[in-house]
Amino acid sequence: MSPPPADPDVLEPLPGMGSGSGEKGLKGNALGLFSSVAIGLASTAPAYSLAATLGIIVAGVGLQAPIITIMGFVPMLLIAIAYKELNAVDPDCGTTFTWAARAFGPRTGWMGGWGIIIADVIVMANLAQIAGSYGFQLIGKPGLSSNTLWTTLAGVLWIIVMTAICYVGIEVSATLQRWLLCVEVAMLVVLSVTALVKVYGSNAPHSSIHIAGSWFNPFDVTSTSAFTAGILSAVFIYWGWDTAVSVNEETADKERTPGRAAVMSTVLLLLIYALVSTSAQAFAGVGTTGNGLGNPDNSGDVLSGLGNAIFGTVGFGAFMSKLLIFMVLTSAAASTQTTILPTARTSFSMALHKAIPSHFGRVHRRFLTPTWSTVAMGLVSIAFYVLLTRISTNVLSDSIASVGLGIAFYYGLTGFACAWYFRRVLRRSARDLWMKGILPGLGGLMLLYFFCYAAFDVYADPSYGHTTISLPFIGRTGGVSVIGVGSLVLGVVLMLIQWAVSGSWFRDPDVPKGDAVSDGVAGSV
Repeated sequence: MSPPPADPDVLEPLPGMGSGSGEKGLKGNALGLFSSVAIGLASTAPAYSLAATLGIIVAGVGLQAPIITIMGFVPMLLIAIAYKELNAVDPDCGTTFTWAARAFGPRTGWMGGWGIIIADVIVMANLAQIAGSYGFQLIGKPGLSSNTLWTTLAGVLWIIVMTAICYVGIEVSATLQRWLLCVEVAMLVVLSVTALVKVYGSNAPHSSIHIAGSWFNPFDVTSTSAFTAGILSAVFIYWGWDTAVSVNEETADKERTPGRAAVMSTVLLLLIYALVSTSAQAFAGVGTTGNGLGNPDNSGDVLSGLGNAIFGTVGFGAFMSKLLIFMVLTSAAASTQTTILPTARTSFSMALHKAIPSHFGRVHRRFLTPTWSTVAMGLVSIAFYVLLTRISTNVLSDSIASVGLGIAFYYGLTGFACAWYFRRVLRRSARDLWMKGILPGLGGLMLLYFFCYAAFDVYADPSYGHTTISLPFIGRTGGVSVIGVGSLVLGVVLMLIQWAVSGSWFRDPDVPKGDAVSDGVAGSV
């Protein structure tokens, strides 16, 4: 898949390259607001995220799952505001990498970029697994969906296809996202409305319960650790909207449209998740048997079982159940594709700023997309996925749980970067104080708290997750914590290696540390 260095269609980006190219050689003005919102929503994979996470949240907090799902929106909105404000003055596709470097220096910026990359690589493994499993269910081969070898092969093929789509152009990717997203959202709404109609009908399922105000009272969650773990899981289902900002250099009105799309995406996600979590809980209840959302056998996928129960298994109902499976499959497809997009553009930006090898900064002459960065993301994802499935599916499960730590790290860092970068203009107006300082900073603090509490308490508990690892001087530690924190420590090691091999980014970065006043952008925001 890797493009040869001598490929005449692949070259280093140059200013003004091609009639539609931006300053880095990417295809400028390719996306409008609707496409950007579609990419932001599709990146979160609403159907897949709910299928994989809702059961876990219910197992931890019980009937309060809807309010926990809603509360996950709060830090996401605050960080989306930070993205919007920073993108307005520096619409760089490196996002957190570039912005953290401007606020705190090149080493912090490098780690921000690594946070994006490692979180995306980890989640790609689970997306591939879901795609492989649901693909076989869709064609009526449930036996193959539980076969590790066949699901791994299908997952690898899935990554290859999605990587190829991202390689041939951002417009192709955006068009596919719009269609996939429309099917996905429509099916989630139909599922939710049908469930509520049955709950309040004359023949309500025996497990159903009517919606109650206590479901939306977070103080009814009795355990702090369960509350924290639930919020981190909820953060995971909102994660991905920042893809709309990572393609900023390929967007029309790149200073305004990506930020607006990010905020709009988080609000739309709130509405979708509130509706689905509430209706699913009302229909299935939180029991630990049958279709109950608390059933551990369903925790990794609550939607496929609910589909049969809500729509039925004969006639049109069977068709709708199959369509629901197809929807989760397309959700994983959309998220796979839009997970490749931000990672490829982050590494592309890092390469152009000489923070990683320059080969990752190559652009295809005709498609105007990052070549080495896109292909490398696909290859690394395949290698990581195959490695984890060879080791143990338990390790794969814990790696997915650990991705919340990577998300909290780079999202929180972006919030702090916004507040610090604009610190000298915060007294200029009430809007500046709140939108550039207090709200992004509060979002960063919230995510810092959740990161620390989860990494060193909840996830570190040997009884949490599926694996435990014995660490020197520490003892038995939960595998989720080891994988999450260890992946960030690996980034520090790789940064030191890059610093030693080619340290120009660290010694003399072309994105100098400063603030809105010293960079001369205070008057433009």
